[in-house]
Amino acid sequence: FAWAYYVTGHGLGHATRVAEVCRVLAERGDTVHVVSAAPPAVFSRDAGADTAKRISVRRAALDCGAVQLDAITVDRVGSLQRYKETAVDGREAIVAAEAAWLRAAMADCVLVDCVPVACAAAARARVPCVCVTNFSWDFIYADFMVAAGKESRHIVWQIAEDYASCAMLLRLPGFTPMPAFRQVIDVPLVVRRARRARADVRAELGIREGERLLLFNFGGQDASWQLLEEFLPPGWKCVVCTMLPLNGESQLPPRFFRPSSEDAYIPDILNACDAMLGKIGYGTTSEALAHGIPMVFVRRDFFNEEPFLRKLLEVNGASVEMPRRDFFAGRWAPYLEAALRLRVQYKGALNGAEMVADAVEAVAAGNTEAPLIASAPPERATRVRLRDTIVFGYQLQRAHQRTFDVPEWYGDLYRKAARRWPADSGGEQTHAAPSSLADAEPTMDAHFSVLDGDAMLHADSDVSSFLSLLARLSEPQAEISPRSLPEWRAAGALFDWDSPITVSRAPGRLDVMGGIADYSGSLVLQMPIAQACVVALQRQPVGKQRLWQHTRHRHNELRRNCSDASGDAGVAAISAHGVASIRLVSTGADAGNRAPTFDMDLRDLFDASGEVLSYERARAYFEQDTSRRWAAYVVGAVVVLMREKGVRFEDGMAILVHSEVPEGKGVSSSASVEVAAMSALAGAHGLELDRKELAVLCQKVENLVVGAPCGLMDQMASACGMDGSLMRMLCQPDLLQPELHVPSHVALWGIDSGIRHSVGGSDYGSVRVGAFMGKALINARRAEVERSSADAEGDMHGAAKAALKPIRHLAELRVHDFEKVYEGRLPETMSGEDFLRVCPDGHGDSVTTIDRATTYAVRAPTAHPVREHFRVRAFAQVLCAEDSDEQLEVLGELMFQSHESYGACGLGSTGTDRLVELVREEAESGGGALHGAKITGGGSGGTVCVLGRAGVAGEAALSRIVERYASETGHKPYVFSGSSEGAAAFGTLKVLRKKESSDGGGKRLLLSAGPA
Repeated sequence: FAWAYYVTGHGLGHATRVAEVCRVLAERGDTVHVVSAAPPAVFSRDAGADTAKRISVRRAALDCGAVQLDAITVDRVGSLQRYKETAVDGREAIVAAEAAWLRAAMADCVLVDCVPVACAAAARARVPCVCVTNFSWDFIYADFMVAAGKESRHIVWQIAEDYASCAMLLRLPGFTPMPAFRQVIDVPLVVRRARRARADVRAELGIREGERLLLFNFGGQDASWQLLEEFLPPGWKCVVCTMLPLNGESQLPPRFFRPSSEDAYIPDILNACDAMLGKIGYGTTSEALAHGIPMVFVRRDFFNEEPFLRKLLEVNGASVEMPRRDFFAGRWAPYLEAALRLRVQYKGALNGAEMVADAVEAVAAGNTEAPLIASAPPERATRVRLRDTIVFGYQLQRAHQRTFDVPEWYGDLYRKAARRWPADSGGEQTHAAPSSLADAEPTMDAHFSVLDGDAMLHADSDVSSFLSLLARLSEPQAEISPRSLPEWRAAGALFDWDSPITVSRAPGRLDVMGGIADYSGSLVLQMPIAQACVVALQRQPVGKQRLWQHTRHRHNELRRNCSDASGDAGVAAISAHGVASIRLVSTGADAGNRAPTFDMDLRDLFDASGEVLSYERARAYFEQDTSRRWAAYVVGAVVVLMREKGVRFEDGMAILVHSEVPEGKGVSSSASVEVAAMSALAGAHGLELDRKELAVLCQKVENLVVGAPCGLMDQMASACGMDGSLMRMLCQPDLLQPELHVPSHVALWGIDSGIRHSVGGSDYGSVRVGAFMGKALINARRAEVERSSADAEGDMHGAAKAALKPIRHLAELRVHDFEKVYEGRLPETMSGEDFLRVCPDGHGDSVTTIDRATTYAVRAPTAHPVREHFRVRAFAQVLCAEDSDEQLEVLGELMFQSHESYGACGLGSTGTDRLVELVREEAESGGGALHGAKITGGGSGGTVCVLGRAGVAGEAALSRIVERYASETGHKPYVFSGSSEGAAAFGTLKVLRKKESSDGGGKRLLLSAGPA
């Protein structure tokens, strides 16, 4: 056969696995024409001389992969722009040229390692095409749209359509969601294997008996960073197998060395090592598993292949995560020691190259009876216009139903790991670690004494289930295996079970009406949902902290560095008492591709002069590591309390965050974390915060520490909401009005569209900027009219002056005044440069900035809050009317209008629009069960709020919509229903683990322990 093999130039992992397939095909006498931007030598250097003659390479860049800003950060906007320049702008010419080349080469089959345009060229040339990969670029790029904006969607759609033209996908282990492919066959790892004995290679490298060897495979570092000998623990050496910004071999410090040959066969060296330190990619992952070598890794930002490969390492006991802070600081020792304790056991087959060769030869020969082809599952329905449903597909596993987009292996292994903690002692006993509170039985008083708070009020709540989870963590016999989830291993060592723990709870919210008009002074109506975030916080005096190993290592290093200092009271205190540390564990970390743990020293929140960090410096601190930036939502509460309330914290803190509020769904998962964390912090330290102050402080966390430009609505709903009612607030800025009871005949649901939502995304921020620009332009017009009137008529009378004074909020304008006087004068769009020329003082929003080079929509974002405020007021009045079909129809019409207004602002999405349209069709069918729907929160995806008549008919109509949406998109949405009380109504619980004793006959008793 003659093969055309298109290979992405992104990373050597693709090239090395393709080289294995090429070698096998060439050894069978086939000819392989490789097309790639990767170095040609990679594809033939590991093959024999005769075999290598059958492999040719044509250099061509037909995709660009992920553009990196540095060794660990992907440039999301730059990646999409580069791909557009590489494969979109000249697409027709590329496809035509490649199709002509395929015909000239007389290729029997096209093989693709995820180059999308090659699939289109194969289809044009009418040559069968097979993709061999563990990920596809439509999935990787889809999340980049959060930063780049939805104008990039056409790129992702085109990529998905290209993949859909393939005959099949040969899917490698550790795969991501790849719903574009019609037929999928799973194959084993395609991986290079060691050829020489471990002992021989170690002897050649000069590694003595008892010495440890680390393979360093982490390139792309800035020239200002250098390896130092003290990075390695005693007894370790390191072989550097990557490019570093060194000016000669002499710059490698002692105990670091390079292989003797530039062409050294890396699998032989890896097999001789005790651990590998690097970034996770397919090549490093597959070779670590194949040779049983543990991998110490540092996360990369925004490369969405990584969570799946990380999981593959994790479930096979092969990974240790090193935070980038410790990597760059050279605090490697505790992580290398942890790696030595792992026992890697990968039981999967390693003959993937041979299996791929068998499968593609059968395709080229048209042999449908070949075993691998004949056993393939039936073709899936073609998912060509995937639109937004592929965005961060693996986040959908946070829903309680199975979903198309999440790979079965990923979800199954996650659930299995979450529910079993195998005892390292070899015993058969297992201990469940529930992945959701629904898996834990409510046991409010079985394991804990309630020292403060109303225990009976929460006896049947999710907090009771959370305490059951804590009880399982506290069981001394619950040995935690290296293969259990990292979050549970960390959580098991978090608390001192002989000291009180403060527990708080804050729900997410469903935006019924008001949405993005909150920052413009509108009335808003918000319902606290049943799902909530629960936080457990324990104060731990410095001398009694339960520190993780790497934290102890950091503190010991700090003491050593301070040992020579004299006369410094701060240094003396560190030496004598230690350092107060904040340790966080977040459960469900896989759902958001974030690190499950975070720790820092309290002293890091102060500058050199002893002052609390400014908000700008605090934000910069948390932004150093994107995977741990979530900690800003929690520790930000510490910063805000110190800056706004003058609080000073002396004890260390252990904090466990467990949220059932799905992320990225537009139901305020971030606000629920902030409010729960602030409540727990205040409760543990005896701080009195009223409910409004609680919300305002939490908004400061999100605006000033996290850096997300949200209004106050989310935090107020989470803090102040009441079960069965809508929180009613006039956002000028935070006037709470009496709760609005939801009548018994009205039902409100939330339907998750499956599309990731982010208030930090470009669309939300741009619309907010546009609204404030509009307000500034209106105020400029009002000032101009006032000046001209005064010039014409002398002093204006008081009423006229009052009518033209600057507005503080857009919602202050009456709809008819806005339409008559201002709307037509506002530009549809306006560049930042032009606006600042007209309004040099800016737009008056402290949490967003204007980019001079960006063009913003102005008229629609300005009009939305003016009209939305009126719609919300009308909604509140009509909701209080008597039960009638007309009442529900009017409420529904107001919601439909609100949804259309979101779309006019540019905050719609294909998925949410389709859900609203399905509700509209149901309402117009005459069933009388559903009446209205709208996108919620910050828009651009997330959840749709649906209004209907309570009862069986409404539930049935809702089910029909869910099924229709699932059949159209492949995503069965999660439905939010019910409500719960806000954090202020809940308060906090202070609990203490009951002690166990024996009754003399071996039976254990739970004894209530009072406060110390």
